[in-house]
Amino acid sequence: MSKLTPQTRDKLKGVSTATLASALYKRGLRNQMIQDVRPLSLPRGGSMVGEAYTLRYMPAREDLNPMSVFRNHSHPQRKAIEECPPGAVLVMDSRKDPRAASAGGILVTRLMVRGVAGVVTDGGFRDSSEIATLDFPSYHNRPSAPTNLTLHQAIDINVPIGCGDAPVFPGDVIVGDADGVIVIPAEIADEIADEAVEMTVFEDYVIECVQGGAKTLGLYPPTDETNLVAFAVWRKEKGR
Repeated sequence: MSKLTPQTRDKLKGVSTATLASALYKRGLRNQMIQDVRPLSLPRGGSMVGEAYTLRYMPAREDLNPMSVFRNHSHPQRKAIEECPPGAVLVMDSRKDPRAASAGGILVTRLMVRGVAGVVTDGGFRDSSEIATLDFPSYHNRPSAPTNLTLHQAIDINVPIGCGDAPVFPGDVIVGDADGVIVIPAEIADEIADEAVEMTVFEDYVIECVQGGAKTLGLYPPTDETNLVAFAVWRKEKGR
């Protein structure tokens, strides 16, 4: 059963990965940003948010990885595409190797049609220009034409993985925006969401002040107590 509540999902849709990274860093979590992944298509109506459903690749052993493996309906890649829950994000560990594709346009389209919230790989996608036109958040390292079978062997579904050097456990909350993708441990997702919303309100206030000519010293971070008083007034006026 999903642990991600609709309330927390909505909160996370309205905050940035940069703000989330700061909130996680305050708790000593430094490696939650998935490295070297870029959006092919961005989420609409807020950040991509969903619980992680994982797929792990290992280096391919040629005698075990012919084209005929796809005849097996239990093949881990194809099974992951059909079993990733609606509202989840499929996260693929492709060993940070984009020389062969993690998936292509047909499989990503299938995820979209099934109601999955997005897809992330630290490898590459084939059919990348096609995927970029979909109304479906997708993140990868770079385009890659060869089939995954040439270098990657799909081996495990919904196990702990590393994706772009970030630890990803099944059920962790994945958030993606224009800056990239971050992983929130499931057990602290609610409190991180609450904190990030508060941080976002304050950052909006700071931006307004800076646009009006204010210095950042004492304002960001708010080491001058008068700025906190002014923020409280601003927040009341704005109804936030």
